[in-house]
Amino acid sequence: MTATSASAIDWHAWLQRWDVQQTGYLHDREARFNAMFDVLESIMPAEFVALDLACGPGAISQRLLKRFPQARCIAADLDPFLLTIGRQTLGDMGGRLRWIEVDLNTPSWIEALGATQVDDVLSTTALHWLRNDILARVYHQLGLLLRPGGVFLNGDHMKFAAHLETFNRVAATLKAKRYEVAFTQQGIEDWEQWWAAAQAEPAFAELLAERERRFAPRARDWVRAGYDYHKSALYEAGFREVDTVWQYLDNRVLMAVR
Repeated sequence: MTATSASAIDWHAWLQRWDVQQTGYLHDREARFNAMFDVLESIMPAEFVALDLACGPGAISQRLLKRFPQARCIAADLDPFLLTIGRQTLGDMGGRLRWIEVDLNTPSWIEALGATQVDDVLSTTALHWLRNDILARVYHQLGLLLRPGGVFLNGDHMKFAAHLETFNRVAATLKAKRYEVAFTQQGIEDWEQWWAAAQAEPAFAELLAERERRFAPRARDWVRAGYDYHKSALYEAGFREVDTVWQYLDNRVLMAVR
């Protein structure tokens, strides 16, 4: 993409469309963000360094730096298209935001951060894309990256244990009803429609081709980690306290203290 073609795109409109699409899946998305920031406000000093892990277009970074004016943030992701939306709309937010391209599937991702220690790590609706063995390794790396007393906050859908069949059925049923309201009754653009619209924009062809090259080899046939796996993997990674700090059905914010 040339500088001329990039400047002609309304990047803010694409970010807004992304936020609306994501809210269609998570009607309480902002409440989940705020729960994470409430935790930081209660235990972090005014100045701290955060890692927005698997950041997409920077939803966490944007909100975190607005709420905490003395904080700094590293936004890390592999998706070149979403990173470009973030860079074009948010910039460096007054020198407090740094964008990094990393691949969590490779152990060397942590070296690209340019930081040996951070105060907190936050992620939302992203780490479920990782295979369980890779997730466990990433958690171990986060345990080394975070300073003692630092926190990891992961907001995502984490299924109840397999034997809790009724719990999982209730969560799935109510989630399907919310999707019906959002995407059918209210006509909110869904994930597939958003990406189809991006594919239809000629100026995005190069970025999306690179995105396809990066993600095409990834398998999608593993069973996503449930709540119990996340919790046990974090303890095994050396975190001393792990539990849920916010929840609606299987949509949780899991907090781990280094």
